[in-house]
Amino acid sequence: METIKYALITGAGSFIGGASRYLVSIAVQFASKSGYPISTFIVNIAGSFLIGLILSAWEQDIVSDTGRIFLATGIMGGFTTFSSFSQEIMLMLRAGQTGPALLYIGSSVIFGLLACILGYFVGK
Repeated sequence: METIKYALITGAGSFIGGASRYLVSIAVQFASKSGYPISTFIVNIAGSFLIGLILSAWEQDIVSDTGRIFLATGIMGGFTTFSSFSQEIMLMLRAGQTGPALLYIGSSVIFGLLACILGYFVGK
């Protein structure tokens, strides 16, 4: 029964995160005329920062296990876009944009990790 409870909590959070990701992507696309997938980059970096905050709060017992599952697994899991990230890289590579694809991979991983670490320490 606990598994079903957590699955429903994750699903509710994923809905919120996915809808939020869509709205952020639309806003960023409107503001940016770049061909670079900046909206996915922004979502992933912001999501990494927020996951760091959530994990920090969870370690300090500010957020419960259920809250962490709802916030990190649900909302942030729905909000961040690793599958979109992978698709965009594949499309860039197919278009012969190897340099920009490698830059996108490296900057997303490095800045995502740094944002998560920053969020964790800001939460402390």
